[in-house]
Amino acid sequence: MSFEPRNRIVRLAIAAALAAASAAPVLAQTAAPEAAAVSAEALMQENWRETIARTSVPHEGCFQAEFPDAVWVETSCSVAPDKVYVPHGHGGPQTVGNGVDYAASVGNLVSSSVGTFPTVTGVTSERDGGSNVYSIQLNSNFMSTAACNGHPGCLAWEQFVYSSYEQSAFMQYWLIDYGNTCPSGWNAYSGSCYRNSAAVNVPKQSISVLSQLKMSATAVAGGNDTLVFTTPTRAYSTTGKDSVTYLATAWKQAEFNIIGDGGGSKATFNAGSSITVKVAVAHGSTAAPTCASNAGTTGETNNLRLGSCSAVGGATPYIQFKESN
Repeated sequence: MSFEPRNRIVRLAIAAALAAASAAPVLAQTAAPEAAAVSAEALMQENWRETIARTSVPHEGCFQAEFPDAVWVETSCSVAPDKVYVPHGHGGPQTVGNGVDYAASVGNLVSSSVGTFPTVTGVTSERDGGSNVYSIQLNSNFMSTAACNGHPGCLAWEQFVYSSYEQSAFMQYWLIDYGNTCPSGWNAYSGSCYRNSAAVNVPKQSISVLSQLKMSATAVAGGNDTLVFTTPTRAYSTTGKDSVTYLATAWKQAEFNIIGDGGGSKATFNAGSSITVKVAVAHGSTAAPTCASNAGTTGETNNLRLGSCSAVGGATPYIQFKESN
């Protein structure tokens, strides 16, 4: 793909600067074409993010891609941080998270889901201990699968996580209420067990680019689960065996949001913040998913309040809702 649009932006920016030095009317004449070029570039980037989020990686491992090329390039995996992104408890109904969230729910099985923030207004800051510290999570429902190995009351759970503080994206797997003696390779946590996939390194993303961040999750029975996280001009991916939780056999709900960065923490946005959340699901049908209320599974939260939720069917069924303070 040609880099001519980028060059055009640079040339227009130089022309505008020269015009400003000589006459204001000339600046006014150049401003419109410059804005059009920037808008065209933004549209190309958005189309690229959509394309790469739905482009399969060639095999198991970690990968990167860079705009404008929709081609995955293998990169080194890293060890995921030893940090827990806990399942929900029993929080109050005030703010998003800890169970208080919408999930896209279907009657059959979800094979993939894509989460985005199509509209972000009034957001100037966010904190979780430090500035621009948060996690973006796309989470499954709690599931009864073969991963529990017959333990009564056990439920499997899978999270697709980007941690801004850890600068890392990975899957975190859970066997909830499995017991204190965990399978080999799993860590014990309050009567449950967790482990991580390999991680892919992702630079820290400022909250100012939230509307350009996207996460997709895919599950293939007998194959791999795949996470893809896209930033304005780069994409990152990691994979893990579906047989860790057997997600593909029982995935019926998808929760997506921006919340605290682990341990049940809270992402606090400035007053006047408003975020639209969109959760698309592929489930072998054009039927609209259900907006399942209080169906969130993560224990992390933010300080925003949920608005109403709408569900849309079609080639890409999805739910969409607003959260604001």
